[in-house]
Amino acid sequence: MPELKLTPLPGEFAICRLEPGTAVPSWAQEGSFYSITRTADELSILCLKNQVPLDVDHQAGWRALKIHGPFDFDVIGVLASLTEPLAQAGISLLTISTYDTDYIFIQEKNFSQAVEELSAAGHIIIATM
Repeated sequence: MPELKLTPLPGEFAICRLEPGTAVPSWAQEGSFYSITRTADELSILCLKNQVPLDVDHQAGWRALKIHGPFDFDVIGVLASLTEPLAQAGISLLTISTYDTDYIFIQEKNFSQAVEELSAAGHIIIATM
């Protein structure tokens, strides 16, 4: 896998869990980035922390890196080239995939180390944190 270009997104993100039958709340659809996933088990929302009401079950403190795409669907190893060095460093993450690209979310406490690990693995961080 060739080097990937990544850009940190501004802001702190939160991952929220609501009951599976809950209607998608309006606060979840604000801001420049959000992801809403419904399964039989939950309604999961990833969005900027400042959008989340205090009474919603959530975990805050996530930072995001956008992987510059787009990638053809038959390109293999994009996420593996990012997750492997982070796993070796003991850094957990969340991922979101879109039609064009992927995003990885890393806990704030590990973000600087994650950027260092990804740079050492040959990836390029485009913007400063």
